[in-house]
Order: sequence, then C-alpha cells, then structure tokens
Amino acid sequence: PPFGRPLALGLDTRNRDFSVEGFLELVRGLAVKPGLNAEILYLDCRQDVLVRRYSETRRRHPLAPKEPPTVGIERERDLLVPIRAQAEVIIDTSELTPHELAAEIRRFFDPSPEHRLAISVHSFSYKRGIPRGVDLVFDVRFLRNPHWEPELRELTGRDAPVQAHVSADPRHGAFLDRVGELVDFLLPAYREEGKVHLAIAFGCTGGRHRSVTLAEQLAKRLEKAGWQVSIRHRELERRAEAAPDSTG
Repeated sequence: PPFGRPLALGLDTRNRDFSVEGFLELVRGLAVKPGLNAEILYLDCRQDVLVRRYSETRRRHPLAPKEPPTVGIERERDLLVPIRAQAEVIIDTSELTPHELAAEIRRFFDPSPEHRLAISVHSFSYKRGIPRGVDLVFDVRFLRNPHWEPELRELTGRDAPVQAHVSADPRHGAFLDRVGELVDFLLPAYREEGKVHLAIAFGCTGGRHRSVTLAEQLAKRLEKAGWQVSIRHRELERRAEAAPDSTG
C-alpha cells in the first residue's frame, strides 16, 4: 500500500476547520485511489453515559461551552449524522472499557491480507432492552426457564447444568439448528457485500440463563466453522455492578 502499513486518522468536532462534507469528500477521494481501502469507524455512546463522562471530567462540551453538556451532545449528534450514516463500522462504547474498545477495533481492522467478517454473539435481558447496534435478534423466552428450578437459579447459561436443562426442551434443538442454518446462509452474503461486523443477540427475561446458553452454543458452532467470534453477556457483566434483576 502507498503508506506501507495501515494508517488510522482520528477526527472529531474539536479539530480546527472541521467540515462534515469536507471529511466525506476526502474519504470518497481516498476510496477510489488504487491500492487504498478507506473505511470510517464511528464511535457512538448512549446519552446518559456521555453526560456522566462530562460530569466526571468536569469538562465543557466544545459545541456548548456556556451551556449544559446535553446541549452540546445533541448539537454534535446532529452534526455527525451524515458521517454516521456512511460509517462501515459503528461501535457503541457505552459499556466498554478502554481495553475492550481497543480489542474491538483490532478485530474489525485486522491487517491480515484476507478480509474477515467479525461476529459478536450477545445475550441480554428484555427488561433492560435490546442492545444497540445488533443485526439479528432472537427471542428465546419460549424455552423452559431454569430460573424456576431452585438448584439452577443462581447458576448461569455458562454452567453445564443450566445448558442441559435448556437443551432438554423439545423445541431447543430444532430452534438452534434453524438459527444456525439462517446464519450460515447470511454470513457469506454479508461478507461478500463488505460487511465487517455482524452482531447476533439472544434475549430472555433475565438475560442469565436461556439467552446465555443459546449465545454460547451458537458461538461454538460458528467457531467450529472457522469464523472469528466474540461473546458478550451483558447482564452477567453488569452483575458485579448491581444486583441482578432476573427471572430467567
């Protein structure tokens, strides 16, 4: 490549003479140059988390230095809508540590010669809403619920007894097979279209048993097939911060 190695440029609205159209025009110009592959990575975040970050650092928003941070955040969101719409990769940083964010970026922009589709499989609780940015969502609340078994209640879908209980549901095998067939059909098509990340999510009531089980099982299938897979169990990760509100 002309630069000899992959090159990343970080821009935000604080850059002098920042122009959305100018930025997009620059990217379009780079994309047509021989030997160059220009992609946009957009780092997003929930409103409440952004407000908390500004409060913790006691910084003023550059687009609203004399107003509350929420005003500047909204202005910035509106300003960057065209860039977000053109981004090949959007990462929600709301619940990521700096280390986790770095790992996500490395997965998407692997410098290996063969372009690969990175897959993330998520589990979540419908009580807390569907995770932002997921592409495929499967509701597994129809499967038998380990929460109602006292010996399984405090375990999670990572534990063998819970997985065995969920897998014993007569509908489990057919459901997992059909999800696997759908994903197997979609993955080559998504990769051919240039998609760099596919997020698949399983949801149940509490996000600790059924959804975790299915996420683990699908991830193993995909890894066995040679795909690059990461797993995120949202409610399990939150449990250390707050008492779980789960019923399965």
